[in-house]
Amino acid sequence: MPPRTPSWLVAAAAAGALIVSAAAEAGEPCTGLAPGPAHSVTDVSDGETVTLDNGRELRLIGALAPRAIDVGAEPGAWPAEIAATAELRALLVGKSIELGFGGERGDRYGRLQAHAFIREGDGRRWVQGHLLEQGLARAYVVPGNRACEEPLLAAEGVAREARRGLWADAAYAIKAASRPAELARYRSTFQVVEGTIAGAAQVRGAIYLNFGTDWRRSFSASLRRNDRSLLGAYAGDPKAMAGKQVRVRGWLEPRAAPAIDLSKGGSIELIGEAAAVPAGPLGRPTGMPREEQEKAPGLIETGR
Repeated sequence: MPPRTPSWLVAAAAAGALIVSAAAEAGEPCTGLAPGPAHSVTDVSDGETVTLDNGRELRLIGALAPRAIDVGAEPGAWPAEIAATAELRALLVGKSIELGFGGERGDRYGRLQAHAFIREGDGRRWVQGHLLEQGLARAYVVPGNRACEEPLLAAEGVAREARRGLWADAAYAIKAASRPAELARYRSTFQVVEGTIAGAAQVRGAIYLNFGTDWRRSFSASLRRNDRSLLGAYAGDPKAMAGKQVRVRGWLEPRAAPAIDLSKGGSIELIGEAAAVPAGPLGRPTGMPREEQEKAPGLIETGR
């Protein structure tokens, strides 16, 4: 018996034609890309990969489609995955798309990676933005392809606030940084985590943002020191982020304590002000002795 279609999928399909894209209302939000060629789409492999008329596969960078592996479901039986693939097929197969490159143009599997746009009258519809606004993908960035990060996050926010699509599913709920034991169960998966930074530490070539006073057990986010621009206004003083409430997204590292390496592919958003949490000398979280800080491992410089 085929899996039962969840109510959110029925509602999303019915509302699809009625939802006006933020890109259409506010002008095209994903700009500054290097223009690429136009192609017809001949097939769809999954919710983020299509086949072009020249036989090349295109990965729609920036919009991470749901997969059965996210929840340990049987391949081909996860409703969120089915919905994303079906929407992309209905949207693109037999249509012409224009490509826009915001960084590296290919991945290690030989696929193109670009932003895609459908010409509609005098304007264009941004495919990634459409998927994100429908709740059929989550926003993400990777090294070498961080273009349009803000509009990607904004498009996702439309669906998240409306609890549309995958955001109505408990499996994709935002996780709490204050519950590291729960986070540990999701190692090697893409997660969105919210919490308050307890303190920041600089260890050799890395910056660590710790979300608890015991760095051995608490959730943390890390980045290479030369990637400090990812911290925005706090790039010059990461320790000033202590007490800030943030949203971190990326792949949870298989470490002793749950962690996301922003340099490997991730982002951090300031989402509000919170009371400061006491930190030790030089911004080290309380309970992290200097001698142990110096022994802490550096970052592995590999991408996703």
